[in-house]
Amino acid sequence: MKAKSLSSIPTWQYLLELIRYKPLLYFTNGLLASGVFYFFLLVPGLIIRQVFDTITVKATTGFNVWTLLALLVGSVVAQQTFMLIGATADGVFRIHVATLLRKHLLARIWERPGAQALPASSGEAIARFRDDITAILDFLTFSFDPIAQGLAVLIGLAILVRVNPWLALVVFMPLVITLAVVNIASKRIRNNRQANQEAIGAVTGLLGEIFTAVQAIKVAGTQKRVIQYLEKVNEVRRQAALKDLLLQQLLYSFLTNMANLGTAILLLAVAQMMQTKTGTTLTIGDFGLFISYLGEFAAIASFFGESLTRYYQTEVSLLRLTELIPGVPPLSLVKHEKVYLWGNLPQLPYTPKTAQHRLETLRIKNLSYHYPSTECGIAEVSLTLKRGTLTVITGRIGSGKSTLLRVLLGLLPKQAGEIFWNNHQIEDPAAFFVPPRSAYTAQVPQLFSETLRNNILMGLPEDAVDLETAIYLAVMEKDIANLENGLDTLVGPRGTKLSGGQIQRSAAARMFVRESELLIFDDLSSALDVETERTLWQRLLETENFTCLAVSHRQIALHQADQIIVLKDGRVEAMGKLQELLATCEEMQRLWSEDIGQIGA
Repeated sequence: MKAKSLSSIPTWQYLLELIRYKPLLYFTNGLLASGVFYFFLLVPGLIIRQVFDTITVKATTGFNVWTLLALLVGSVVAQQTFMLIGATADGVFRIHVATLLRKHLLARIWERPGAQALPASSGEAIARFRDDITAILDFLTFSFDPIAQGLAVLIGLAILVRVNPWLALVVFMPLVITLAVVNIASKRIRNNRQANQEAIGAVTGLLGEIFTAVQAIKVAGTQKRVIQYLEKVNEVRRQAALKDLLLQQLLYSFLTNMANLGTAILLLAVAQMMQTKTGTTLTIGDFGLFISYLGEFAAIASFFGESLTRYYQTEVSLLRLTELIPGVPPLSLVKHEKVYLWGNLPQLPYTPKTAQHRLETLRIKNLSYHYPSTECGIAEVSLTLKRGTLTVITGRIGSGKSTLLRVLLGLLPKQAGEIFWNNHQIEDPAAFFVPPRSAYTAQVPQLFSETLRNNILMGLPEDAVDLETAIYLAVMEKDIANLENGLDTLVGPRGTKLSGGQIQRSAAARMFVRESELLIFDDLSSALDVETERTLWQRLLETENFTCLAVSHRQIALHQADQIIVLKDGRVEAMGKLQELLATCEEMQRLWSEDIGQIGA
């Protein structure tokens, strides 16, 4: 049985790697909570047999009824004790495995181009992180059970066959029927689980988008339509969940009721034996043993069926997890690495700036990228940045300004072209253009529901950086003084407690504190007033060795620029200083008159 994943690795191999990650915890749970548990199921039947045989004076042992009852109680106490120890080990095992899987998923997602990190919505990804990993853990918890169940059945059958082979066959039949029924339903189990998980992800993703766009929805007055659409998507989820749960419950009901059916057949068989007087000796104790084992075997058959069902569902869950990280090496999802569940967390890596990070020139040659199935993007863009200069990229909406920055930084994969840092070609921009070489502030900065200090530092050791200077460059000192707890103020989800301008300048401070050689802005000042923007640029230009690549259409930035790149339809239309372009470039003249002229007025 193989999962339909991009790799040809079978499901059991993924699961085996997870078991090998913490084998002591796994086998502690398996041997005590599963193995010993099923063997203890055989003990009560033997004791009950001896009790009845003792009562009917057909036993040859020296045990009286009270001794046997004490053994029965003792076996139950021992069984529950082993179960408790095994369940504790299983809990620790599940935490380790879940953390390992989520760690690898996040790491592989971060390795993908930043603008294409997820193949689905963030809500759908969260659903997979939560529900699909839980499904894998549920199977692993009970994956030792089929082995213990098989051994218990073999031992039980050996005991029953010594008493009566034909009745032993009657007791064994529920397990055979269970295997047949679950195998027949396997395809339906997979399909129902796939549909259910996809529907859950669709609802989760939509809820995330709705919460993010509450203000836009209210402004547009589309609350009722959004709710109607949510109800429609949720109805699909309800139906998918109902089908998945209904099939599980039907199988569970069928398997658990096999005991009742087996009991009826066993009673009929015993009655037939008594009527025909076959000569077979069957004591009341023997009959009690068969009845006891019939119930236990039926329960084992039910558990075995559930294990098979979980395996098929685990195939689906592993497939959905690998879909989040396409193109990664097989088994990288379950690679063994240390996880930190208690004690001090390891220090985040910090790379101080040295001479090897120094930027002299950045050259881009014929850089190209087009979005799939469209003509939008950039084509054959070439430009050169020199140390200590400000280069501003401008153009109409959709001209490719943000795309150019993302391709340069490796957030989108370049389809053609070359990038040179100090005449050394960069093969992997995503890995290269990171602090302290470069730092980037996106057009829509992202803040976390944390303190302003933590949003700026993002794990950097505060004693190793100049936080005060970063705040000064971002023109944030007055804002921080007016905040309730200064730098330790919680900014709320996505920075909702801050204004748009404060969010942008907080992101700028996060960039400045890394003291990178190259600063890359994507329309940083769009939410700033004119005076704040002017102060920000003045402070930046006063710093030593200032090198910046910025997207902007604002007058202040264009006036300060050493070089302006005018983009049109994804291509470089012209480049030069402002006055030169206003005199020679028709596209620049149009931008100035239509957009910048309005701001000036």
